[in-house]
Amino acid sequence: MPCRLLAAAGALLLGAFVSTPLGPAGAQQRTRLTVYTAIENEQLQPFKAAAEAALRDIEIAWVRDSTGVITARLVAERAQPRADVIWGLSAFSLLGLEALDMLEPFTPNGAEILRPNMRSDRSPMTWTGMDAFVAAICYNTAVARQRNLPRPSTWTDLLNPALRGQIAMPNPSSSGTGFLTVAGWMATMGEQPAWTFMNGLHENIQVYTHSGSAPCNNAARGEYGLGISLDMRAVTLRNQGAPIEIIVPTDGVGFDLEATAILRGTRNLAAARRLAGFAVTRAAMELYGRYYAILALPDVAPAVQGYPADFEQRLATINIREMGAQRDRILAEWTRRFDGKSAPR
Repeated sequence: MPCRLLAAAGALLLGAFVSTPLGPAGAQQRTRLTVYTAIENEQLQPFKAAAEAALRDIEIAWVRDSTGVITARLVAERAQPRADVIWGLSAFSLLGLEALDMLEPFTPNGAEILRPNMRSDRSPMTWTGMDAFVAAICYNTAVARQRNLPRPSTWTDLLNPALRGQIAMPNPSSSGTGFLTVAGWMATMGEQPAWTFMNGLHENIQVYTHSGSAPCNNAARGEYGLGISLDMRAVTLRNQGAPIEIIVPTDGVGFDLEATAILRGTRNLAAARRLAGFAVTRAAMELYGRYYAILALPDVAPAVQGYPADFEQRLATINIREMGAQRDRILAEWTRRFDGKSAPR
């Protein structure tokens, strides 16, 4: 046999050995799903491991960034979507994508028993909720003693001139935490009073970060006395021993939902539906409960410890669909007024 034929035969034989499963566990080719997300970095590996263990024929390839960046990327790729699934993105963002007809209608088994305000109101659904997170203040008690910083109990307490330059807050254009915080102020104060409040708060802000976790991280390290952040990051840092007090303002706090959706146009629709189905299972909810105290499946008890006892009673009443429809307008106005103190990108 000529050498070229021998080589070709050898290559075919090698290919057969590589692609043929050697046992039951490899009986199916794995489908690689590109999954866009804004979940926290430390959650990526546990989420991936749990999903791939439950769905043996699926492999997850994460694309992770902050909420605003991921949302903008999805919209920019609208004509030629690169993502198959969104697993862990703000419901405000998903409602915007829904309005652009970018989400594949699909109601996973069991989705009907999720909390009514944590699932799509469409039939079939366009998204399903995972968990909720809320705005909170990380107050560094050690820095407060050193700098004689007053302890706030309400949002309006943050206007105290003694806090000038001592506060970090997420930029709502890039951070879902930043936007839910602004949404909470508008829901509790009214839109125009909220802008007036933010004008005053701006005087005490040192920096607007592009991550929702960053202000609490900054406060925990003592860079600033206070960081407006999200409850999950505050609880995590406090449980790790950071000298912070978690303050949930008594005048009401904004919240947002993390949610899952399928991108319209995915070439892997069957696999995408299976992952979206996993995202609403009890096993998935227990996974979310390692980090968050409010879960979409109401009878799953969260495992995370250290949440303030009364924080759920302080949630603002927010119309998520209405606020999602106003998101672009609100962000444009916020950027016009306050972007000068944003951290470099």
